[in-house]
Amino acid sequence: MSLILRLSTLCLLLAFVAMPLFASDTSLSVEKTLTLAPSEDNPRNSEGDFISLSNGDILFIYTHFSGGSGDGDTAWLASRRSTDGGATWTQEDALVLENEGQRNIMSVSLLRLQNGTIALFYLRKNGWNDCRPLMRISTDEGESWGEPVECIPEPVGYYVVNNSRIIQLKTGRLVIPAAIHGLHGSAFVERGSAVCFLSDDEGKSWYRSESELIAPEAAKSGFQEPGIVELSDGSILMHLRNDLGVLYESRSTDGAMTWSEAEPTKLKTPVSPSSCMMIPGTERLLLLWNDHENIEEALARKRTPLTLVLSDDGGRQWFGRRVIEDNPAGWYCYTAIRFTDSHVLLGYCAGDTRNSPGLATTQISRIALSELSAL
Repeated sequence: MSLILRLSTLCLLLAFVAMPLFASDTSLSVEKTLTLAPSEDNPRNSEGDFISLSNGDILFIYTHFSGGSGDGDTAWLASRRSTDGGATWTQEDALVLENEGQRNIMSVSLLRLQNGTIALFYLRKNGWNDCRPLMRISTDEGESWGEPVECIPEPVGYYVVNNSRIIQLKTGRLVIPAAIHGLHGSAFVERGSAVCFLSDDEGKSWYRSESELIAPEAAKSGFQEPGIVELSDGSILMHLRNDLGVLYESRSTDGAMTWSEAEPTKLKTPVSPSSCMMIPGTERLLLLWNDHENIEEALARKRTPLTLVLSDDGGRQWFGRRVIEDNPAGWYCYTAIRFTDSHVLLGYCAGDTRNSPGLATTQISRIALSELSAL
């Protein structure tokens, strides 16, 4: 082997060794604008959602824990507000809703309905066999909220609906993607199945989809924490958390009433949810998840890194992979997505597991839309 060839090979090997744990394009600038860190009397600030108000403000409502950091500990709903497109936020929590559950209330979804009102969805948790979504309506831009409406017309059970999950289709139908963990009052079981609850009258009444998605027997987790997005042709794409190493997907062409058999995607992942939304004014999808393609063994099953990809064909192929967060000790998940005229806002759990529970900290970041359009 020639000296030049040996030197070239050595340079390549050194470059490989020096390669960062998660390679990403440094041209994508992520601006962190608010960190909701835990404290002694507030041991967890957990996942939430955004809503744009008529005066131009952006409201972020999330779960403020006060009695511990576990999913069953005491918590209430708090908010922060931005008057400059998410660049800065108010510094103190404002009370949105007192805890009305025997355990807590959490997992907020916010939605501007077609009639102009704002819907607040959240889980009321009374126990490990009683957890279900409720809806309240605001007619004054989030200053006050009406009486709660039960969204699941079934006996008591444990229904998981993630934050920032509920959508209204172009037809006006409201769709809640849920995972069932133990039916009709039975004890909580890890293995979930996915189903949707639908409303055709702005949330006054609800009914269940015909399809219920059951995971392969090999999935001990079943299907958990489904997320949905309406595509430009009116069909709906669902992604499903599981423990088989990749996200699964299903599609509906009849307004979420029936769903195709769930199939594995090529998006490798730990047991962690994804978040997906259409970029307004385009047919382009933006997806965030924990990309475990070629992950190191030390990070297998960890919710890191947080990665962004795009699709122009309804989620069948993805491109433009960029890493948003890459702390090996980070715990990135439950991402809310909101678009402004100039940026995309991301609100997500971002704890550092070396000094606190992974779900204890919520981070708000933003990325200029001009950068996304260049991918």
